[in-house]
Amino acid sequence: MKTGPLFIFIAVALTIGGFAGGYQFAQQNANGATAVAVPQGDFLRGAVNPEKQPKKKLLYYRNPMGLSDTSPTPKKDSMGMDYIPVYEGEDDAPDSGLKISAEKIQKMGVKVEPAKLQRLDKSVRASGRIEVDESRMTTVTAKFEGYIERLYVNTTNQPVGRGQPLFEVYSPELVSAQREYAIAAQGIGKLGNAGGEAQDAMRQLADASLQRLKNWDISEAQIKALAQSGQSRHTLTFRSPASGIVTEKKAIQGMRFMPGEPLFQIADLSSVWVQADVFEQDIGAVHVGQKANIRINAYPGEVFSGRIAYVYPTLNAATRTAPVRIELANPKGRLKPAMFADVDIPVASATQVVTVPNSAVIDSGSKQVVIVQLGEGRFDPRPVKLGQRGSDFVQVLEGVKEGDPVVVSANFLIDAESNLKAALSGMQKAEGAPAAKPAAVGHRAVGVLNAVDPTDGTVTISHEPIASLKWPAMKMDFVLANPSLVAGLKPGTAISFEFVERGPGEWVITSVARK
Repeated sequence: MKTGPLFIFIAVALTIGGFAGGYQFAQQNANGATAVAVPQGDFLRGAVNPEKQPKKKLLYYRNPMGLSDTSPTPKKDSMGMDYIPVYEGEDDAPDSGLKISAEKIQKMGVKVEPAKLQRLDKSVRASGRIEVDESRMTTVTAKFEGYIERLYVNTTNQPVGRGQPLFEVYSPELVSAQREYAIAAQGIGKLGNAGGEAQDAMRQLADASLQRLKNWDISEAQIKALAQSGQSRHTLTFRSPASGIVTEKKAIQGMRFMPGEPLFQIADLSSVWVQADVFEQDIGAVHVGQKANIRINAYPGEVFSGRIAYVYPTLNAATRTAPVRIELANPKGRLKPAMFADVDIPVASATQVVTVPNSAVIDSGSKQVVIVQLGEGRFDPRPVKLGQRGSDFVQVLEGVKEGDPVVVSANFLIDAESNLKAALSGMQKAEGAPAAKPAAVGHRAVGVLNAVDPTDGTVTISHEPIASLKWPAMKMDFVLANPSLVAGLKPGTAISFEFVERGPGEWVITSVARK
């Protein structure tokens, strides 16, 4: 038959035309399955060219094992597996994540801030009281015996100024000493033409009398007036050595006093002390020279600034506190002794630490949670381990790293949304809802059983790629829900199995069958 060459030509033409048209003919694989012809050329009307499709926005890279760890850049996990890219619009976020619509986020008022690496500023708070500055207290006393003739200041807590008369005294000793000095001073003048020995003797007498008066704290003005007049005064006026408040008055008009007996005590209140009781756990952060902010109940909204002058070396065993002395200026005398004070001592951490705002932490008592934004509209509640707390920030030891976007506003609403989602999911499983389907509660895979460890209840399997988790083919360990699942199976057996994630990174096999 002469149609052979023509048939060959037509077949070749159809083959070339088919490939030119972008079609790949069906072929059978080793298992007998037939692959359907698929259009390949972009010149065909309606064909799809991937290069001309709009590129999706890359959000982040997630852990290939389903853990909550994410990364903004490509990386590998501890097993050498590449992190899986997650693009905008995809619904394959980690199971622990929560997806919220943009409209709901706006209504909730969600605000996000990155975790910062910084020095943690905290405050040491303590209660205290205002006391008199002991270095500004003066005691008025006489160095001779006498009687109080008259009192000018007769009440305690009375304000006095420097040089103000306090009281007048009469003393026979004082009168006698004044008389001796007056006679000696006049004798020096009268013995002007006498011999040197007489003048020297009179001068020594005058000097001795003068020194006696000075030792009794007689003022220079009174001594000068005595030398000029030659008349001794019957009484002597005692004046205030400083400005302040009379905190103690023992002087009574007409009373007899002895040398050294305290008669008045005057306190200068232009500067006061604040004695603060700092708790034992905070005393190591307090040092001399630090600034302290003082708040007084009598002046709400007003803050007084002072500095720590002394940290006492002793500890109160009953209250487990150490007293700290703070010096505080009081120019207007508004701060009065015995007033209660709230003390705030700013303290900065020695090194930079990872911190989040205090509002970002949800504290349930048993655990602390921070909501981390995984992407646009995706959130992940993460348990964290906290360190020291500051005024506005708290240190995060575990769970959050620098740069992680954390929710600082409406996080309680997101946490409630997450808890509600988990509760509804549990109800659906209990009622036999779609969650009972194997595809919804777990994953299926095929592979080869490599080893069985009956002691730990684990198996090692070399499995093929798992599409539901986007896992490549690899060798890994699984936990058996029941050791009887692999009874009678030997290493090297081809199997099909189902597994679920019981916890982060913990994959549990629920069923096994021979392949």
